[in-house]
Amino acid sequence: MKHKQGIFLAVFFFTVLWGILSAAAQQNRTPEESNTPNRGLLDDSTKMVYGPNTSQYFYEKYVRNNRFKKVALDTSLTGFHNYEPVADTWYTYQDLGNLGTAARPIFYEVPLQIGRTSGFHAYDLYYHSPDSIRYFDTKSPHTHIAAFFGGGNRNKLDVEFVRNIQPNWNVGFAYRTIRARKTLNPTRRDDNNVVNDSYEFHTNYVSPNGKYRLLASFSRMKHNVNEQGGIIPPDVDTTSLYFTYEDSKVWLRNSRARDLRQGYHLYQQFEIVKGWQVYQVFDKKKQEVTFFSNLRTTDADFFNENRFNSSDSSLVHSKPDTTNNHNHYSEWKNEFGFKGDLGPVYYNAYIKLRTGRMASRFFSENNSFTELFLGGALRGEINENWIFEAEGEYLIPDGYRISGLFISPYLDVRYTKALYKPTLAQERYAGNHYRWINDFSNIGVDQIRGTIKVDLGRSVLRPNLTVNRINNYVFYNEEQVPEQAGSEAFMVIPGFSGDLVLSGKFHWESDVRYTLVTGGAADAFRIPEWFINSRIYFDGPLFDENVYVQIGLEGRYRSGNYAPAYMPATQQFHLQNEFNVYAYPVADAFLNFRINRTRVLFRYNHLNAGFMENDGYFITPGYTGLKNMLDLGISWYFFD
Repeated sequence: MKHKQGIFLAVFFFTVLWGILSAAAQQNRTPEESNTPNRGLLDDSTKMVYGPNTSQYFYEKYVRNNRFKKVALDTSLTGFHNYEPVADTWYTYQDLGNLGTAARPIFYEVPLQIGRTSGFHAYDLYYHSPDSIRYFDTKSPHTHIAAFFGGGNRNKLDVEFVRNIQPNWNVGFAYRTIRARKTLNPTRRDDNNVVNDSYEFHTNYVSPNGKYRLLASFSRMKHNVNEQGGIIPPDVDTTSLYFTYEDSKVWLRNSRARDLRQGYHLYQQFEIVKGWQVYQVFDKKKQEVTFFSNLRTTDADFFNENRFNSSDSSLVHSKPDTTNNHNHYSEWKNEFGFKGDLGPVYYNAYIKLRTGRMASRFFSENNSFTELFLGGALRGEINENWIFEAEGEYLIPDGYRISGLFISPYLDVRYTKALYKPTLAQERYAGNHYRWINDFSNIGVDQIRGTIKVDLGRSVLRPNLTVNRINNYVFYNEEQVPEQAGSEAFMVIPGFSGDLVLSGKFHWESDVRYTLVTGGAADAFRIPEWFINSRIYFDGPLFDENVYVQIGLEGRYRSGNYAPAYMPATQQFHLQNEFNVYAYPVADAFLNFRINRTRVLFRYNHLNAGFMENDGYFITPGYTGLKNMLDLGISWYFFD
């Protein structure tokens, strides 16, 4: 009966929405709208018209790599309904089934940082790091508000404001928040699973003569999670059922985690002579990771029986009836280098120093490191269609990363070879439930990626292949502690992505990957054999081009596999061999539309609920995916 009600609600909502769109058709479009031909910056009275093309942005990498370009604000509709960070990656991450929960990439990724990192990466998706900061060149004050109201009170709000102090000096501020109620066993309306508050400041300045440029930012995230530990299996408690959602029985009700991050970033460069610049990069960052659990409650049943407490129970972290784990990571980085262009060739060389430490209440001494890097890059451009790039970094004395890229009109190929260090958390950890000290070897990887480019008019087809060879891989095993594989793993991942355009207004987009893992360390990688995403939709203007609409269906499928489980106490995903996250196709219906600068989304989740052999699906062992529910979102741009 529930699935019939869900279908009825979806049809009813789309019908009502169509009526709203019909009424909205009487509105006039502004000339600065991105899809309007012959738009300009001046209206008929020769006054400046501000809009998406007068408030452009760029990233630091554009400046550093001497490939400077400015990008107009995004008013497109494609993918707008996938507003959650995990959905925005087109579900290439595994989370715990709710907005803002711990997440990990499904496919192996070569780390960009070959030196030490904290090792606490479960909430990386929700932090806006310095390399993701957008710097603006705006001709007027610009405000962007995006509010998303997910079913079950899964809410997200982004507010951004930028303005130009002077034509060559811009500043900006952004505030972002997540308030996601528990999808499993909430006890009240505001019984939140995740509470996130993040903000960032940024500024960029260029001297009047263009020789000096400065980019600076400060970002902070406070991510609080009321952990649940997943649903209690029916074979442990016969009264516990998997697909009762709000009535589910969960392991944890008195446990919480927090990830607090903040970072200061500065980039500056000066052009000494034309075509030759010197630059400096400074970073200071910290990350505080905590986990608390009241073991006087039934939460204690979730954890291992052994406890690591000191004899002095007066210490807040050493009480036998409480878990109070705490890890504090801090880092300083300074990089100095030069770069320039010799005709069609770009070059870069630098030296970089990183120092940092991991501290814990349980440590007898801090786990500190100092790292020195030498690096450089080379790029040649015959034209915009034929490009080669090479870059390398050497971590003295035993780490490196080299990468080469070839781009042509028909084929793109990238090769990466790296030897990188295990994380600090993998080498030393101390808490109430787990402790270890390891001396792991560096991890080695060879990766080659190739993409064939086939363009058929407006249709785009991209067959691709990824091959990985990984040795000395470090992972969290079935005992939930780090282990280093003693042999290699080989991955062959053929895939296909594309956008097939039919009759000019119907699109069929797909991302298909098949993964074969072999070698002695193959079991350390739990990747579904088949990974499929696809969406088909109508995309075009309606009502005399007053409204732009996308309406369609989106589906995703993963082969059944023993996906990694999640341990809240250490904030790590680990191997398990008992819970098969079985194959299950998920279908969503969506409607995105735009009137002037305002975009609106409606997405009906899990449209096929009730039609399948199983009552629902799992994303992570013990954590179910969303039931059928409706999401709403709206995005506004203001330019005054």
